[in-house]
Amino acid sequence: MAESYSGHRAAQELRIRQLRFVGRESRRFLSPLLLLAIWQIASVSGLVSARILPSPVQLAHTAWGLIKDGSLPTNLLVSLERASLGFALALVIGVTLALIAGLSRLGEDIIDAPLQILRTLPALALAPLFILWFGIGEEPKILLVLLGALFPIYLNLHKGIRNIDPKLLEMARTLALSRVQTIMDVILPGALPDLLLGVRYALGVAWLMLVVAEQVNAESGIGHMMMDAEDFLRTDIILVGLIVYGLLGLISDRLVRAGERWLLVWQMQGGTRV
Repeated sequence: MAESYSGHRAAQELRIRQLRFVGRESRRFLSPLLLLAIWQIASVSGLVSARILPSPVQLAHTAWGLIKDGSLPTNLLVSLERASLGFALALVIGVTLALIAGLSRLGEDIIDAPLQILRTLPALALAPLFILWFGIGEEPKILLVLLGALFPIYLNLHKGIRNIDPKLLEMARTLALSRVQTIMDVILPGALPDLLLGVRYALGVAWLMLVVAEQVNAESGIGHMMMDAEDFLRTDIILVGLIVYGLLGLISDRLVRAGERWLLVWQMQGGTRV
């Protein structure tokens, strides 16, 4: 009887949590929907010129036209490929450099200072230099994304490694764990929250860098589509491109947050939210 009651109670609490989650997620869309309604009303009433700021309905019509003629999907795939490759390289390089600098004083002395100097350089101003070095192909675009995404990953993981509880390291030594085992079983799990935070920041910077990269001597991509639209004074296509960039950033951030909830179960169970 007691087991039946406890099972019913657990199911009821689960339903309550699910309803609260759905309600919280629903509230997130209220303010954007309200802004869209105000925007549409302002456009229809003539308060906002359609030439300067097309209405949401007009933008939806433009987006559908770009989808039907294939230009939006084609350019979107090119942009996704550039962003994915640049971010993947930044993740591998950033994690590697953070491990070297975080686990060794000598490594930190060699790596950290040059990276801190490079971090202060205006990455967007490096675009002309990258074009001179690597031409107008894919390399400068991917490298700009890599450069922008590298530093948030490196800085956050480096901080996470340096802030590992010394008692955990002492326990690893007591258990006679190897260097590799200590890194895999103690250091990386302990620094994982900082790494995921760095990944979230890095994704945002990656999309920002992609916007710039695709507007410099690009022959495809969302940025190239927007530059062509500028030549023909197509404000609606430019806004569609900006909305696509924004949605890509939002979706990638939500995916990382979903990964956080899955990877950091121990934090969620302890009542900590990331």
